[in-house]
Amino acid sequence: MRNTPNDRGTRPRLCFISYKHLSRFAMTVLDEYADRAEIEVVNASFEAALDAARERIRDGSTDALISAGANATILRNAVVAPVATIKLSGFDILLALLNARRISSKVGVVMYGACIPELDAVRDLLKIKVAQYAYRTPDEARQCFELLARDGYEVVVGSSIVVELAEQYGLQGRLAYSLGAVRQGIEDAIELARVARLEAGRYEQLNGVLHNLQEAVLAVDRDNRLIAVNPPMEKLLGRVRARLLGQHLDDIEPALSLRTTLDSGLQERGSVLRYVQRDWIANRTPIREHGDTVGAALTLYDARNIQDADASLRSQQRRHQPTARHRFDNLIGSSPSFLRACATARRFARTDLTVLISGESGVGKELFAQAIHNDSKRAGKPFVAVNCAAFPEALLESELFGYEEGAFTGSRRGGKRGLFEAAHTGTLFLDEIGDMPVSLQTRLLRVLQEREIVRLGGGVPIPVDVRIIAATHQPLPQRIAAKQFRQDLYYRINTLQLRIPPLRERTEDIEALATVLLRRSLDRLDSDLDATALLAPLRERLRAYRWPGNVRELENLCERMAVFFSQWQHVDAIAFDELRHDCPELYGLDSGGSDIRSDVGSGPGANAASRARVLEVLAACGGNRQQAAQRLGISRATLWRWVKEANGQAAPPIAPDD
Repeated sequence: MRNTPNDRGTRPRLCFISYKHLSRFAMTVLDEYADRAEIEVVNASFEAALDAARERIRDGSTDALISAGANATILRNAVVAPVATIKLSGFDILLALLNARRISSKVGVVMYGACIPELDAVRDLLKIKVAQYAYRTPDEARQCFELLARDGYEVVVGSSIVVELAEQYGLQGRLAYSLGAVRQGIEDAIELARVARLEAGRYEQLNGVLHNLQEAVLAVDRDNRLIAVNPPMEKLLGRVRARLLGQHLDDIEPALSLRTTLDSGLQERGSVLRYVQRDWIANRTPIREHGDTVGAALTLYDARNIQDADASLRSQQRRHQPTARHRFDNLIGSSPSFLRACATARRFARTDLTVLISGESGVGKELFAQAIHNDSKRAGKPFVAVNCAAFPEALLESELFGYEEGAFTGSRRGGKRGLFEAAHTGTLFLDEIGDMPVSLQTRLLRVLQEREIVRLGGGVPIPVDVRIIAATHQPLPQRIAAKQFRQDLYYRINTLQLRIPPLRERTEDIEALATVLLRRSLDRLDSDLDATALLAPLRERLRAYRWPGNVRELENLCERMAVFFSQWQHVDAIAFDELRHDCPELYGLDSGGSDIRSDVGSGPGANAASRARVLEVLAACGGNRQQAAQRLGISRATLWRWVKEANGQAAPPIAPDD
């Protein structure tokens, strides 16, 4: 039964417009809200749904509408009443797919508007074949089902209309929505209805409210006559309120006209207005009463105040921003090639130009990027780093440029700012830029040219002041020739080029680097061993190794050495010989212990001193293997292996273990 304006009660009046499958599914939830709202259910879709909504708005029998999918989009774009949307979350889709998987390993997903790119990333995990289609009209929806039926799909996931069409084509349909989503939609509708009623009441007290606002505000009725003006607006117009009320706004100041807002009933937010030789941000908002536009309001925000607020907000956000920790003083090395790279980087830091850092993996490209940032005029501002090879293409795009609310299924409410915005006034470090997808290279090139970004799902350009430092281990000219990297982007980021030498070209620095890294690792293990003394016998081995992983490999090796040495009570020749099992690369061995170097001798003679030490300790312990092993800090199996390799020396009698 429908309510009329005369029997309107205190409960909000909602109209649930959907197709029959979703209506039946939601019926139990609707009953839960019987004491909180009057909910009318209308089974309709597309044009029929729009006609039903307009009829109820016209006769004033509803405060807010509830719908989903295509219906919700159509209603939001065509009616002035508030529309609450039953939102489809990524978790809802996942549950629907899991349910559909019980029927068939081939599942069709048909969505209104656009496909869901994230599904492609999880379909392999679900072990099902997923075919996605999108539609905007009933005819397009039918074409989707013709393709699914032709390709042998037996089950389809989607909205109520999709389920209906699936049955018509002899397929099984599974509703993608959850009862939780329906409940949230009703809660949103109740809140929208409450706000709508409050707005109607506020219209009667408009002058009193506007009087206390700092922004310049005026309001007109449906005939474009001024009904409210607050003191800041009086000052702008140069007239007192008594002489303004009742006058046509277009006669007083055409530049502030609200005629378009009155005619369209649409809100206009964030437009830039030049008025009385100052820049203003103008919001034009229709004033509605029971769904009808009865007036409009204009609010002018001083652009200078907004700029100050933006600076303050960004300052607060920077406290939570990742910062650059490394400086040139922290970089270790005295080799000519390394010092030359540092000198070049210091020169680059004095400019604000884009830098391309090249070098093998593990040479410390990000350390140089941080040092350049900290030695530049942007020091203290955000330093944001992103690995372009670590994200799927769709995710990398949203990470870099951000997104607006509702840009895609599962997007954060209120949207999210991207890394370009996070790095505003600072530096954005694009690591492994050579592995960036070509489609994103086009967007990146435009950002570098225009110095503004557009969020996913948005249409408003956002200016950004960001210095770009890029890095790659890829040979970009070869990738350009292979059509894997844009030539115009290469010339844009290659303004200044910095090459970081690999570790094998700066062997003079290896010992100093290893000493610092090993000491740091020992400190984390609460070991007081002397890093310099530990590395002294390994000096030549460290310099002879080729270091394909560069400084990163050296750091990992020092971690292993710290763990190894910290377990020995006495670090002697035996310990260094045992080290070959934990650090085989220094001894020319592969990970299995096989000899991979021709210049390293083998056989028991190479370790006679170590074995003599074993025999000496074993004799001192009266042949007790357990005591000898404990004194040496090795296992009994290792002890016995060394005894058997004792270069022809007779082993002392072995006493029974205690």
